[in-house]
Amino acid sequence: MSSGASNFVETVDSVFLLSVAICVFFLVLITTLIIVFSIKYNRKKNKKAVNIHGHALLEITWTTIPTILVLILFWYGWVGYKEMVDVPENAMTVEVTAQMWKWSFKYENGRQTDSLYIPINKPVKLVLKSVDVIHGFFVPAFRIKRDVLPGTQRTAWFIAENTGRYVITCAQYCGLNHSNMFSGIVAMPDNEFNTWYAAKQDSSQQMNKSLNSENPNP
Repeated sequence: MSSGASNFVETVDSVFLLSVAICVFFLVLITTLIIVFSIKYNRKKNKKAVNIHGHALLEITWTTIPTILVLILFWYGWVGYKEMVDVPENAMTVEVTAQMWKWSFKYENGRQTDSLYIPINKPVKLVLKSVDVIHGFFVPAFRIKRDVLPGTQRTAWFIAENTGRYVITCAQYCGLNHSNMFSGIVAMPDNEFNTWYAAKQDSSQQMNKSLNSENPNP
C-alpha cells in the first residue's frame, strides 16, 4: 500500500481505504447489533420483540446515510478517473502491442523492446492495441489497469515517481499461457534514460549511413 511508485498511487489507495473503512464500520455495527439483540431477545428470557410500523425518522435515516456514502465514493472515484484519462500534452508516447502471450513496446524513435523503459518524473502515454484477443494491461505498483481490445486503440498514462523495476501482467484471461504473460517496467533517472534512448538513434543513423554508402542512389 502507498508505495509511491506512480502519481496515481495516493488517489487510488485513498479511495480503497475509504471503502474498506466504511465496510469495516458497518460490519462491526451490524455484528454488534446482532449479538446484542440475540442476547436481549433470547427465547429463555421470554421477552417479546415489538414490531415498529411507519417510523419516518428511521426510514429517512437508513435511506439518507447510504445515499450520502455512495455519493462520496462516486465523487472520489470520478475525480480519480478524470485524472487517469486526461493525458498531459507533453507526455512521451509509447506504442504497446499485446498478443498471446507477450507485450512489446515501440518508441517514437523506432526502438522496440520487450520491457518498458521510462524516465521518472515525466508523463508517459501508452497507446494500447491487441493483435488477437482481449488483454488487460495491469501494473499493480502504479495502480493502473486498462483493457486492450482487438481492432481499436486505447490509451493510458502515468508518471513514475521512483526508480526501479515493476511488473506488468495481463489482467484478462487470454488463453492457455495467460499466466505467463508478464513483462516489466524499468524506471530510470532522466539522464540515464536519455542516454539509453539516444543510443538507439545513434546506432540507427550509423546503420542508415552504412546502407546508403553500400547502396548509393543511381
